Amino acid sequence: MSISRRDTLQFGSLILLLAGTDIAWGATILGVRVWPAQDYTRVTIESDGLLKAKQSFITSPPRLAIDIEGIELSPQLKELVGSVKSDDPFISGIRVGQNAPGVVRLVIDLKQSALPQVFNLPPIAAYQHRLVFDLYPTQAIDPLQALIAEKEREKAKAATPSPRDPTAPRAVDPLGDLIAQQSNRSTAPTTPSTTKTVAPRADSMPANPDNSSKNPVRSSTDRLIIIALDPGHGGEDPGAIGPAGTREKDITLKVALKLRERINASTIKGNPMRAFLTRDGDFFVPLHVRVQKAQRVQADLFISIHADAFTVPTARGASVFALSQRGASSATARYMAQKENSADAVGGISVQTKDAQVQRALLDMSTTAQINDSLELGSKVLGEIGSFAKLHKPRVEQAGFAVLKAPDIPSVLIETAFISNPEEEQKLRDEAYQDQLADSILRGLLRYFAKNPPLARTRTRS
Repeated sequence: MSISRRDTLQFGSLILLLAGTDIAWGATILGVRVWPAQDYTRVTIESDGLLKAKQSFITSPPRLAIDIEGIELSPQLKELVGSVKSDDPFISGIRVGQNAPGVVRLVIDLKQSALPQVFNLPPIAAYQHRLVFDLYPTQAIDPLQALIAEKEREKAKAATPSPRDPTAPRAVDPLGDLIAQQSNRSTAPTTPSTTKTVAPRADSMPANPDNSSKNPVRSSTDRLIIIALDPGHGGEDPGAIGPAGTREKDITLKVALKLRERINASTIKGNPMRAFLTRDGDFFVPLHVRVQKAQRVQADLFISIHADAFTVPTARGASVFALSQRGASSATARYMAQKENSADAVGGISVQTKDAQVQRALLDMSTTAQINDSLELGSKVLGEIGSFAKLHKPRVEQAGFAVLKAPDIPSVLIETAFISNPEEEQKLRDEAYQDQLADSILRGLLRYFAKNPPLARTRTRS
């Protein structure tokens, strides 16, 4: 069989085209993972080479079809079929098959219409190449409304099941009313730059707020006090891992959940408190989104919870950090900030995420007043933790942590202990120690509010 000059040129062009790409033909699939959450669901395919994917979204019924080139159907890919949980808010099922030689088709059947993002992540930390599918709701979730829904679920759970006359008057629910009022005042923006909220003025406070029991009618300054709790890491980002395999993301969530219970049962001078979690399950949240969520619920405080590691297993003790605009207060603080700020790269964020760079720029507008308030809050929390645990440093340290850059919310990052220290890892795994941590953080923020009444502080969103 003879080959024409034209065929030779076309064949040569094809070879050059393939040589100019990094697609790993014959790549091995190392693992598949599904991370369901109310915010979004993520599907991850990890391989030993870069995978190229072509996607198409079909609206009726809603489904996402992805053709992955350069691979054959493998047992690992078939595991995706059984990885979908029945309570996944987005995915009803996944189908995989060999669509053509060297092309595997993945069909994700959806429960609702979604906005898909498909992107690749380069090797980092313990991961090799990752092909990621993120499925976002077409209507973004309002965190403040989610807080209201959470409260209503708890209320329904606590209620005694009994027949009820639909014409009977509704029971008075002061906490629900306060949440609803605060929700009505919120504009629920999609970005911090569009938010405008004016808090009650200090001069509108009652003359004697401590004697509120003498007057059963709430004053116009009464409002819900919201504490944003930020369990570090999550999903694809496990955080630090201890010698016994304890994952930081699991410890931080457990402590945050315990702290949420305590905050939700507390009041400040008759004003109910409510905790809002930036994540309430095992999923990844980008750093700037954590800050945005706190701003959108009009949080009074932001507390990020961590349990980090150091280069040597002897490092020990709890630490509290505030933001710094002038560099880190110590080499350790600088190391911690750099490590925590790398979470986006490990957890996986698309470089094409809309306005990502703009959002990061907005997080650099922190004020001196916010930092001073954060230092005071951190000092109160550190003192309470130091009442039962060893401290790494006797003072609040400062560094450029990305999650502390909300210009209008006093924010601290708590390193509960060094998970890389075998002894402290065991403490972090202990329920009683987790309870002590939650109790001490609550006492710290209550001490802060005792000197800085939330109703007297003017908050301005810009």
